[in-house]
Amino acid sequence: MSPRRTAATVRRVVTQLRHDPRTIGLLVVVPCLLMALLRWIYEDRTQVLDDIAAPLLALFPFVTMFLVTSVTMLRERTSGTLERLLTMPIARLDLLLGYGLAFGLFTLVQVGAVVALSLGPLGIEFAGSPWLVVLVALINALLGVALGLLGSAFARTEFQAVQFLPAIVFPQVLLSGLLVPRDDLPDVLATVSDLLPLSYAIDAMKAISASAEVTTDLLIDIGVTVGVVVAALVLAAGTLRRRSA
Repeated sequence: MSPRRTAATVRRVVTQLRHDPRTIGLLVVVPCLLMALLRWIYEDRTQVLDDIAAPLLALFPFVTMFLVTSVTMLRERTSGTLERLLTMPIARLDLLLGYGLAFGLFTLVQVGAVVALSLGPLGIEFAGSPWLVVLVALINALLGVALGLLGSAFARTEFQAVQFLPAIVFPQVLLSGLLVPRDDLPDVLATVSDLLPLSYAIDAMKAISASAEVTTDLLIDIGVTVGVVVAALVLAAGTLRRRSA
């Protein structure tokens, strides 16, 4: 592993994304507009807004980072860039960390902008610490990055990468407790929900929204989400092949 090669990968990916204004808009502007729209919709029902805003602060970064990461990584594969890089004396871990750190930088900008807007001008209130809100939203965005890197290995075109959004993301949204409390789900669906990482991220955000206390359940939810991020990145490393399929 070489910090210099990792840093070079970070610079290349950041430069590539920085010159793509549509991607920047999707990452930063769109989530902010959605939160502002949500505030407008629930203008006279602030309690309802406070209840659903926290889960959405976890959901928006997850969805956008999954989409951008999977499409960008697939573009690297299909264009031959990844294959050329892997013929050089660079470790897979250097590449993986480089991509992860590059997307992580944009994740930090995205989460910072959305949380600052929500807690500031939009006046959304949380019982817990704002730093915990930022932390959980950031971890959930990194979950989207990790699953996007992993999912890109199973697509052959950018359109197929986008198709993974309803296949991987939507079931997690439906079973995460965002629409129906997880305790009210049928037993089979509740069991499936327990296996999905987004469920724990949503639970963590709900806990932060409702209480200022850092409970054991909150730490477990955060720990499970981080564990899935690490596991997905390790699996994604195995998809970095020396030759394109």
